[in-house]
Amino acid sequence: MTAKSGTRSWLIFTLLLFWSAAIGEARPPKPQPKSPQPIVRKEWRTLTNPQKKAYIKAVKCILAKPSLNSGEPFNTTATGVISRYDDLVYTHIQQTYSIHYVGHFLAWHRLFTATYERMLRDECGYKGAQPYWDWTLDTPASQWTQSPVFDPVTGFGGNGPYVAGDPDSPFAVPGRTGGGCVQDGPFAGINDLVHLGPGESYSYNPQCLKRDFSPYFAGRYLGINQTLLTLSQSDFGWFNRFVEGGPSFEASGVHGGGHYGVGGTLGQMGDLFVSPADPIFHLHHANLDRLWWSWQKLDLAARLTDISGPLFLMDYSNASGGNATLATPLTVGVSGQDVTVGDVMDITRCGTAGALCYDYDNLYTL
Repeated sequence: MTAKSGTRSWLIFTLLLFWSAAIGEARPPKPQPKSPQPIVRKEWRTLTNPQKKAYIKAVKCILAKPSLNSGEPFNTTATGVISRYDDLVYTHIQQTYSIHYVGHFLAWHRLFTATYERMLRDECGYKGAQPYWDWTLDTPASQWTQSPVFDPVTGFGGNGPYVAGDPDSPFAVPGRTGGGCVQDGPFAGINDLVHLGPGESYSYNPQCLKRDFSPYFAGRYLGINQTLLTLSQSDFGWFNRFVEGGPSFEASGVHGGGHYGVGGTLGQMGDLFVSPADPIFHLHHANLDRLWWSWQKLDLAARLTDISGPLFLMDYSNASGGNATLATPLTVGVSGQDVTVGDVMDITRCGTAGALCYDYDNLYTL
């Protein structure tokens, strides 16, 4: 190789290096995948009318979609499981004795409500988050029936006509005022809206949606004072007890206040087993979850791991078993994946398998 050709080769090589570097600098950086952001749950009355309409449309969509359950016992004994909505009601009935008056009550219902929210979004095209119902805004008792949640046009309809019951029954909710089929709203006039129940029955039993308002009960247990008393508890064990209250009506908490304030004695919301059959269930439990998140946020570092309470129904003395822990398993059947209590302690933990990804527009404060 001559000196001249060597110099030429070196120049070409140098130019190629500059050209490659220039191309590399001109090429835009590869975009990084965006981290998922929590969807924000809002109070029902703050939604626009089109947003309310979109939510109710999605609820009706889930009511119309066929069940994902198949085989036994759905061909014989669980014949009432027909729709995707029934899938959730069935799961609640099936687990009633193991998800109430236990340490994982709030965790299980957090997962249950989030599963319903995901179904609305993924299966029915709903773009929003699960709304909540801040019932403290609808107390005292004199304001109960005027709640926007019960609006016949932009809400879920109101009470049923009064149906006489046995006043001496231990299950007679004090102050009940209805009991018949809802008379207005998006679910009125549908005689087969509910397919399961009453009680533990899985058999096909077409029913209308019934409500049995008790303004007295709602006013007593859903007011701001009762809510803040619950929020003021210093540890999860007592907080959970204040939320659930009961089991007697005279010792109820905010959980029972919503159920019996809407469902009374004869409405589905007042039936411990089949209560999710009333779509208001999910707004009520979203607010219970908001109350729990409000409590957690008061000392988040400590309360993301604060869980306790019995594994078995009302076993507060631990006569039958131990306490709920972060490792306690949770399941919602065919509608969602199995997780643990620890997986649902942080509602904003987006991007992790089995985790939740939502937040609230505002919280309760002391």
